[in-house]
Amino acid sequence: MSLRTKRLPAALILLSAIPVIAGAARVSTLAAPVTADNARFVAAPVPIVLHIVGATVFCLLGALQFSPGLRRRSWHRISGRITLPCGLVAAVSGLWMTVGYPDPPGDGILLAAFRLLFGSLMAAALVLGYLAIRRRDFRAHRIWIIRGYAIGIAAGTQVVVTVPWVVLFGEPTGTARALLLGSAWVINLAVAEWAGRRTPGRRPAQRRGSTPDGASTVDGRPDARVGAAERSTTPGTALVRWGDGDSARPGDV
Repeated sequence: MSLRTKRLPAALILLSAIPVIAGAARVSTLAAPVTADNARFVAAPVPIVLHIVGATVFCLLGALQFSPGLRRRSWHRISGRITLPCGLVAAVSGLWMTVGYPDPPGDGILLAAFRLLFGSLMAAALVLGYLAIRRRDFRAHRIWIIRGYAIGIAAGTQVVVTVPWVVLFGEPTGTARALLLGSAWVINLAVAEWAGRRTPGRRPAQRRGSTPDGASTVDGRPDARVGAAERSTTPGTALVRWGDGDSARPGDV
């Protein structure tokens, strides 16, 4: 495992710390006197609490899912059963807040549209990732979950892309704020596509069998590779397909 791979979970946790700390501060304001900034949350606290708790667990546990050492253990599966539902809670509650809460000062229709779009994409990616692992399509599972996680952790990237603007021009509002926050989602998805595509995953398991006359089949279809690779030139030795069919090794007959 490379040093870069070892550092990835730590980097993701560091990026997650930004929205996690901000979320904890937001929850603490629910017990404070009502102001113009927190009135909408105090009036309906359930969505914001669900969103912050779900996003916190999703971002922190999700970062550890990228550790190769943990992926080789049952912890990855157990943690995934917690992480994925929390991600769905974060996505759905975010959509709920976008529709149900009044727009805060500085936001607008464009930012609300971005939130609805990327919140829906996050929920869809997590559902598709779950369906992929149910059919044991490990590669599709990995790609869809990475996409969902990239959207969920974008709150940290939004701070990174917004700070230079604040330093140079002051607090962004309206279209400028929407485009800055929207660019963070796009950046994260672009990185997710690159990361998901460059790392090969296991393909769905193939069902092997045979016809009544003894011919080999794969998923109910004739195995076209048998004629070319079934037997080696050495008498008494056959090539046995290994894994998902990308390689072969000698095996005794």
